[in-house]
Amino acid sequence: MRVEHEIHPLDPSEFESVAGVLGLARLHQGDGIYLVAWRDREPLAHAYLALTDTPELQDVVVRPEYRRRGIGAALTARAESEARARGFDRLRLGVSVDNAAAQALYRQCGYVDAGVEPKRVKGTIEIRTGPIEVDDTILTWEKRLE
Repeated sequence: MRVEHEIHPLDPSEFESVAGVLGLARLHQGDGIYLVAWRDREPLAHAYLALTDTPELQDVVVRPEYRRRGIGAALTARAESEARARGFDRLRLGVSVDNAAAQALYRQCGYVDAGVEPKRVKGTIEIRTGPIEVDDTILTWEKRLE
């Protein structure tokens, strides 16, 4: 079942309502924008588009009750459009080796292995919301933007 929603860049007036349900770990990263999917005034999901030398899709979070309804794919497509509008010809992302659902979504959206060695991430990482323990292997995928 699809959920009617709209996606737009996060406005400062929306920080509290989004952070309260989705978190905004990359809010002050300073190199990109959050895209947020909304239904009425309710935030459903977000993605961070880092506008680095090769732009990266990061921090994609869809609230559990809205997963598998096309919102992740719509956020990914919007990030691609934003990157393309800024003159980029590809978009990269990192996906956990153990996250089969995310891998399936990104494959469906046209992402393929970027030829980068998988990256092992282990230890304590400091994010805006505080420290988190991580033990994961991240694959780097990319898509050429037409």
